[in-house]
Amino acid sequence: MVNFLAGKVVAVTGAGRGIGRAVALACAAEGARVVVNDYGVSVTGDEPTSEVATAVVKEIEAVGGEAVAVADDVSTMAGGRRIVDTALARYGRIDGAVCVAGILRERMLFNMTEQEWDAVVATHLKGTFTVFRAASEVMRRQRGGALIGFTSGNHQGSVSQANYAAAKGGIISLVRSAALGLHKYGVTANCVAPVARTRMSANVPMELKEIGEPEDVAALVVYLLSERARQEGITGQVYTVAGPKIAVWAQPRELRAAYAEGTWTPERIAGILPGTVGTDPMPMLDKLGAMADAAAAGERPNA
Repeated sequence: MVNFLAGKVVAVTGAGRGIGRAVALACAAEGARVVVNDYGVSVTGDEPTSEVATAVVKEIEAVGGEAVAVADDVSTMAGGRRIVDTALARYGRIDGAVCVAGILRERMLFNMTEQEWDAVVATHLKGTFTVFRAASEVMRRQRGGALIGFTSGNHQGSVSQANYAAAKGGIISLVRSAALGLHKYGVTANCVAPVARTRMSANVPMELKEIGEPEDVAALVVYLLSERARQEGITGQVYTVAGPKIAVWAQPRELRAAYAEGTWTPERIAGILPGTVGTDPMPMLDKLGAMADAAAAGERPNA
């Protein structure tokens, strides 16, 4: 049996619970030495504790693997740097960085506070940057490595989580930028948009018809970290994994265009845009009514 990650060193943030834990365990099972990072907070980002990261390390060690716990806050540059420095100090290299850490502060846009915005963007988007920044510096010198960010279908937009959706959309752009900027150094960067049973998905009011387990997501992450994926030139991609389904998202591109003779005026645009250029419908708009009814009824079908 092939160990996909034999000899590699992988850091995983948010690795104390849910998908992050499953990723850390899967990487270790496939031969990697793992830096297990988790600040140990609740789903809202409160009550930090290092116990969850240490517990995962013990799980890995119990089956003969190697791992070390780091309970740093990824939203700080020092925290991201310490995760990478721990890999270097303990194992001498870093071959993969997987950024799963995240929190939620749900609020309608017109009621959202600055703190609710900042905390979510800092954990998801900046927390991916801090680790990518430190890891890419080393990977560039090594002439190889893999960066994996975590996004969500909410990057398409969200009714009551504008902070989360904005951060997840930013992660996609960050991953694509990393793929472009690091390609010549042999470093890949990809994004995973999971649909799995976690603390976060349990609070979604609408039933997620395609949903799997954290272990399904972990299998995809292991592949994306592997030499097999690098040899296939897989980089700059966004993949959804939902139980038995794996799907790739389209790259942003123009759909339709119109050209003016002379300069555009509002009147010309009014005559051309609706019928010629048109729109690209938002899939979520059609679901808003059912989502609102489910939320009002307190439904939590994914719990």
